[in-house]
Amino acid sequence: MNNASSKAIAVSHIIHDLLHKDRGLLLAGLISRLNDFQLAEDALQEATMSALKHWTRSGPPHNPMAWLMRVGLNKGIDQIRRGQREQRKSVDLADHFTADLEYDVHETIPDERLRLIFTCCHPALEEKSRIALTLRTVCNLTTKEIAAAFLDNEKAMGQRLYRAKTSLKAKVIPFSTPDEDKWDDRLETVLKTIYLIFTTGYVTEDTSPRSLCQEGIFLARLLMTLRPNEPEVEGILALMLLTDARNTARINVSGAAVPVEEQDSTLWQQSNIEEAQYILSKAIEKRRPGPFQIKAAIADCHMMKPNPDWIQMSLLYQSLWRFEPTPVVALNRAVVLAETERAELALQALDELKEDLKDYQPWYAARAHILRKTGNKSEACTFYKLAIEMSPSTTTRAFLETKLRELTQSRHP
Repeated sequence: MNNASSKAIAVSHIIHDLLHKDRGLLLAGLISRLNDFQLAEDALQEATMSALKHWTRSGPPHNPMAWLMRVGLNKGIDQIRRGQREQRKSVDLADHFTADLEYDVHETIPDERLRLIFTCCHPALEEKSRIALTLRTVCNLTTKEIAAAFLDNEKAMGQRLYRAKTSLKAKVIPFSTPDEDKWDDRLETVLKTIYLIFTTGYVTEDTSPRSLCQEGIFLARLLMTLRPNEPEVEGILALMLLTDARNTARINVSGAAVPVEEQDSTLWQQSNIEEAQYILSKAIEKRRPGPFQIKAAIADCHMMKPNPDWIQMSLLYQSLWRFEPTPVVALNRAVVLAETERAELALQALDELKEDLKDYQPWYAARAHILRKTGNKSEACTFYKLAIEMSPSTTTRAFLETKLRELTQSRHP
């Protein structure tokens, strides 16, 4: 291998590592100045190609990030000029960015990355598009990786991402964080998007190096860094850490899901639990309760040993109902009620939810579980079979089949 080839390989590794770590920062800076997602992505791509050429010849610059930002902006301005539009604006952008380079890039961009998250999660976009755009621009997942997570083909996901960027531009949605009077509403949308990213990975049992669970946790940590002292941000991070801590214990050797209260707690990741409990305690001290803080507290109570604190969980679900008066919250509270020796009351609650949740598999699984607790084995078997038919995953199906088998054997010894 000649010297030129060795240099090119070394430079490509530098660029790859830089983009892996700081692509979100770079995009945030470019989007804030060019005000166009697609233009910013194209400009960054051109800048990296220029970097490979120039750095191989002259060596990497002292500040690679600033170099890519400056060249990326110039590429974007060139595209605007080639389109023969906004010529005056392009000059203003160049002047503005030159002033920015007086400072360290990592110090000047945090607010821009916060704006990037809020823009990607704008409520004007549909839920799936918000998730996809956040994963692409903030987390640097490839279109192929995002498509795989949603079981879509790459072309369809590429089209979805393109439409999302086009929609933001067409609706003239500003690249900004919301004003104070709109902060809570928009933050709720951002947190829901982050949690959907996490739960998508958790439900699909994603164990790849770029797992959606880890991307969700990364986004929550990033948001907490960019906007500290927000108790709901702390709450969602605590919730995801507690959930993720149980990951290695949630499926047994037979491939069946294991309920939290039946899991081997020695398999739980204790460092995650301790960090989550500390973060949650700091959030609660602020006395600004919210749904994610409550859900994190419920998860913590569920993981108590030797037994979950069902009484406290029941009270927490009452508090959660004030924020989220939904049938799913009511269903979860009914399941908890059954564990506090109020199974008949829990069945009444399920009856009231029948119409709302007639297509929701957990309702059938919950009814089977509670009927079993009341001793109604025959009807419990019926609902176990219905829940198995509707199961969304092989692990859930395997768990329910085990419970049905145990119940059938107890009826016919």
